[in-house]
Amino acid sequence: MKTRYPILLVHGMALKDTFFMKSWGKIDRILREKGCTVYKSRVDGFGTVENNAAQLKEEVCAILKETGAGKVNLIAHSKGGLDAKYMIKELGMADKTASLTTLCTPHRGTPIASLVMRMPKFAVKTAAFFINTAYRILGDRNPDSFTACKELMRVESIESETVNFADGVMCQSFSATVKKGDKSADFVVAIPLMFSRFIEKGYATDGLVPRDSAIFGNYRGDCLDGSVSHTEIVDFMVLGKKRDKIFAFYSALCEELARQGL
Repeated sequence: MKTRYPILLVHGMALKDTFFMKSWGKIDRILREKGCTVYKSRVDGFGTVENNAAQLKEEVCAILKETGAGKVNLIAHSKGGLDAKYMIKELGMADKTASLTTLCTPHRGTPIASLVMRMPKFAVKTAAFFINTAYRILGDRNPDSFTACKELMRVESIESETVNFADGVMCQSFSATVKKGDKSADFVVAIPLMFSRFIEKGYATDGLVPRDSAIFGNYRGDCLDGSVSHTEIVDFMVLGKKRDKIFAFYSALCEELARQGL
């Protein structure tokens, strides 16, 4: 199942590798066992899109130097997809990127960020100060949670993005949906899910990102047929047999990239 180009897993906001948290759970290990060359990004957990894109470019260049490969396959979760898009388009990395797969990325923003940014500015700035301080301790080089949250505010429309987002880069996207009655969905998205369903008037959502916001390039639908939340799809707080289904999704995704010569 080994892909032609190495795979870089790009994490989203907040979830990053620390001494008590893994940004992709056991997904990277599962893919390595399948024969893939896999790396995990270590960009800031609360960096801005521009800041993280610059860090991501450094990581991609280091991977290419280490492996001798000409390109990488990017699999990006949540805000990581926005970081990757900025890197490709604005930092001249299209020729170094074979494919970009975004998972639950808020291409049109998220109502949760909009809700936060409508709160009193003093309260938001105070919370941002403590978040930034905590994430500096966890290794962030330049955390800016206030701006990062502002960048994720919901927008009604965006410039049309198709499979031709960048010449030579295969672009595709997946969403996820927490379905009514799913008691196994992790507590991390329980409150956001409640607000998201209210704000989005019942539209499909993974608890943080509405389905329509996850659409980019060749939209492939939900990652799984069943119920799965925004953080469960990266193997965080997953319960029961759902975890095996998530691992199977990533294995199938990489097998597909390999068949396409990527």
